[in-house]
Amino acid sequence: MSKPEAGGLPPTVAQAALPANSAEATNAMIHYYRAEMGRMNAWRSRLDMTSNWAITVVAALLSVSLSTPAAHHGLPLFAMLIVLLLLCVEARRYRFYDVYRLRIRQFERHYFGQLFGPETKGGVEPWLLMLAQDLRHPTFRITFERALRRRLRRNYIWMFLILLLAWVLKIASPDLQDGAALDPGRPLEMAISHAAIGPMPGWLVVTLVMAFYLGLAVASLKGKDRGGDEVHV
Repeated sequence: MSKPEAGGLPPTVAQAALPANSAEATNAMIHYYRAEMGRMNAWRSRLDMTSNWAITVVAALLSVSLSTPAAHHGLPLFAMLIVLLLLCVEARRYRFYDVYRLRIRQFERHYFGQLFGPETKGGVEPWLLMLAQDLRHPTFRITFERALRRRLRRNYIWMFLILLLAWVLKIASPDLQDGAALDPGRPLEMAISHAAIGPMPGWLVVTLVMAFYLGLAVASLKGKDRGGDEVHV
């Protein structure tokens, strides 16, 4: 604990000096822009890392599932759960990335854009005041649900479709599953019966998978929007 100064007065608290002129202010803005750019790139790398994990999981489990008939047909279903978990992780990371991305866009649009090609229509926008408010009280710009939909549309829907195709091939092809034999007169019924997992009948497994993909379809098609400040990533 700091001791009081002579005379019983409390110690003086040192405060950071604010820019005193336009040159210092410009220098501060440049350094702040570089700092925000660094944070945005760091979160962008985290997004790519999560997507790479998901692709690795899909490739690894599909190679095991389709390489030998002894592999259980539930491996693609297990991969779907892992990819869904990674999608949720990436949606959370995307919310952080979106905050820094929008700050960078404020600089690029209202500062550097005006510097390189000034526009007078629309008047002066209070972007610095908006940025100051965001720095004092940072909040997420989008909800978790919207972030989930964006990442699903961008990357993960294709992984889920590949896993679905692999699972259908696994249960419908006798060469890819031990003990499976298709009746030419009832191919659909036999394929559904091959989808059974332990005590769960095949029709119940197929119904759950169809409901899951119906939810994915609704989420990917619902509320299509562009990214904040006219950026779509």
